[in-house]
Amino acid sequence: MTRGRGRTAPRFDPVAPANPGVTRPRTAPDARRIAEVVVSCPGVAALTRGPFGTVATYLPGESVPGVCLRDEEVEIHVAVRYGRPIPEIVAEVREAVGPLSGDRRVDVTVDDVTDTEEAGR
Repeated sequence: MTRGRGRTAPRFDPVAPANPGVTRPRTAPDARRIAEVVVSCPGVAALTRGPFGTVATYLPGESVPGVCLRDEEVEIHVAVRYGRPIPEIVAEVREAVGPLSGDRRVDVTVDDVTDTEEAGR
């Protein structure tokens, strides 16, 4: 039995993109791999959880601190070593993570400058 004028509600298709004009890669970025690449960049001392301790990607049974995957961006928080210009370090991190981010923007925030490896822990 139909209600109204015989119209039915549009069917929900979970595979169809929310915005038909935007296409997304089929695979999501790998937060663990991004974290490995970030800490291997020269000048990066450590990943940090941000000023309120909330920057992380939560996976089953674990979390990846300092990397937050969002629909439109990859948010990365780092502590850098003293001695190199911060804009250079940030540019290197963006360049290294770019191929792993899919079509997402890469935002890098420097939370600390340190002369030790124990930054942000």
